[in-house]
This record gives sequence, C-alpha cells and structure tokens, in this order.
Amino acid sequence: MGMLKGANAPISVRTVRVEVVRGSGPGASVTDACALLTAEGRVRSGADTVSRSLPVHPSGAVRHEGRRSAGGTVTDTFAVGLGVLDPAVERVLFTAAAEDGDFGRVPDVHIRVLDAADGSELARYDSRDATVETVLVLGELYRRHGGWRFRAVGQGWADGPAGLAAAYGAGAAEPAAPATRPAGPGRVTLTKQAPAVSLAKQGSTSGTLHVNLNWQMRQEPRGRRARLGRAPAAGVDLDLGALYELADGTKGVVQALGNSFGSLHRPPYIHLDGDDRTGAAADGENLSVDLDHAAAFRRILVFVTIYEGAASFAGLHATVTLRPQQGAPVDFALDECTVPSTVCALALLTHDGNGLVVRREARYLVPDRGVSPQRTLDRAYGWGLQWTPGRK
Repeated sequence: MGMLKGANAPISVRTVRVEVVRGSGPGASVTDACALLTAEGRVRSGADTVSRSLPVHPSGAVRHEGRRSAGGTVTDTFAVGLGVLDPAVERVLFTAAAEDGDFGRVPDVHIRVLDAADGSELARYDSRDATVETVLVLGELYRRHGGWRFRAVGQGWADGPAGLAAAYGAGAAEPAAPATRPAGPGRVTLTKQAPAVSLAKQGSTSGTLHVNLNWQMRQEPRGRRARLGRAPAAGVDLDLGALYELADGTKGVVQALGNSFGSLHRPPYIHLDGDDRTGAAADGENLSVDLDHAAAFRRILVFVTIYEGAASFAGLHATVTLRPQQGAPVDFALDECTVPSTVCALALLTHDGNGLVVRREARYLVPDRGVSPQRTLDRAYGWGLQWTPGRK
C-alpha cells in the first residue's frame, strides 16, 4: 500500500530488502542510489555511505546487492540487517541522485521495503511532486521505542550534494572510497600455466562476487576501454550470461535472452544486472554471484555471446575480472580470437567442498550452422539443457 509523504509504518522483521526504483527511457536523467547511516542525526564519514561503488558497510549490516533494469525501470537493491546494526546508528536513509538533470525528468520514482525472508512488501512510497531537485531522500528506517519503523520522507535539494551535506553532515557528500579488503595479494592473475584459484583460500567466502568483462578493439587508439555492454564498435551487442548447475541437480541459464535475469536472493543466487543493448549505460552489464550460498553451487560457467552487430570476436582484446567483496580480485586476459566465434566460455566456477574455485577458460567456440551459441556452449560442457528460440 502506498504511503503519503511523512507517513510511517512499523517494521517488525530483522532483515529487510529496500528497493530504490526509477523509470528509464529517452530524456530521463541518469540516477544513482545510496544508503546513508546516521548517528546523532549526522553521517559520520564516507564509510557510512553504501552505494554501488562501495557496496558493503564496514559493519556488514547494510549492503548494496545490485542494480537491475527491466520493464522500463531501474532498481537498486539494498539489504539491511536491522538486528545487527551498530546501536549508535539511529537511521538509515535511502537517497537518489540525478546525475545529468533533475527529478522532474525522472518518471516513476519510488521506494519499497520488503521482508527479506519472503519478499512481501512492508511499505512503499511514491515520489510524485519532485521538479528541480537533483538529490532526494526517499525514505528512512529509524529506531523507535526499541524497534524499527519506516518513514516516507520525500525531501530534496536543487543544489544536490551540498544540500544533502548541510542537512546530514559532510560525510553524506563525501565520495565513496574503495571497498576495504583484508590484507593480502592485491590481485590474482590467471594464466595458461596457472589457470585456477580457490576463492576460499583468498578469503572470499561471503558477500557478492561481481563479474565484468572489459575490452578494447585493436584498431582503436590505445587505452580506450569499455565495460561489457558498451559497444566496441557501433551497433555491436554483447551479452554476458551464465550456465549453472546447483548441488541439488537443478540446471539453468542466466542471460538477457528470454529475460532470464536470475535472482541474488533465491536460487540460482546469480543475477544479471539488466541488458545494455546500446552501450549507453556507464556501468554496462554486470553478473553477480552470492557467495553466502556457495555450497548451493556445483558449477557455474560464465560466458559472453554476440547477440547482433558482428560475425565474431575477432579484433577484440578483453580482460575478465571477478571482484569479491572480500579477498583479492581475480583477472585474466582473453587470447586473440582467430576463428569465426560468436560465443566464448570465460570462466568455470566449481565447488571443491570448501568453496568456489575459479578456472580460466577463455575458450572461443564456433557454432555449427543453425545451432545457437548457447546450445553450442551446452554441448561443449555437457550441461544437457533443452533449448528453445528466445528474444529480448
């Protein structure tokens, strides 16, 4: 049920998911979402800001769990463990910032609070009167008489971060610092000679594992790179995806084709963050794996396909990076493609009884005439799925 501005509602569960949602489309401002933790009414430092670039609060109680695009909307999801928040934290505010305009150009801005256990909606507020504001506080979770409540705030500032900082402290406007990682090697690079690494041995046993593919076309000036989803040449649409097999024998695929984006909060515990078909999105496409459910996986095969715009990966120089929230990032380069390939197996993740092991595949496959890239991948790795034509 939608709430009026200023209304509040009790939150009786210990763990919630908060979704900050806004419409997308031609002319709409690009937006970003943050969670701000306050003590005595102020954001103490940049460490109390949780966003896509700094996805986990040092306490672990608030996490940014990904962004997805579907049905003309963009959703940032936060997980909040109300029962484990530092007692000094009185409020968790959820903000949205318009990066290239104001909220008069952003349709369907709203916030939802969900029970993390069953997904039921506990509260919702729709912002309907924003015009020149460039930053909005949509809602807040706050302590009251030993429990928690949610308030629909709907307050904004036309001067953006400056207005937010004046209201909640300078920490609210500080740029996010890199995520804190335990001491250890700064990066693990996989090669043909040393193609595998155990995430558990690197200290990566919990949180979210983010997978990205960066590339550049060899004919472009050196240094010009783009994330997966940003077209290496005009009109090229690359799609990141994953075949999965769970410990209980369940098999499937996460990919944009057929809108099979998966889920981070329930099986298969893998989520694809939307589908950037034009390369216009600054963050491109991202695949996330929930390491808190690592024992649920038997194997995951991360792959990339050419959906349209090119006949092969020839001329592509690419690097795959897997970034866990804890432990060192893992990366490796793809070899130059010398065959007419439209599908590449990037990495195979398997469970060895202790945790996930990442193996560099970097394997270009050539589909037979009339055989889809996905079916070709399935045959090569013996997945045994039944495939039907799909579109997006």
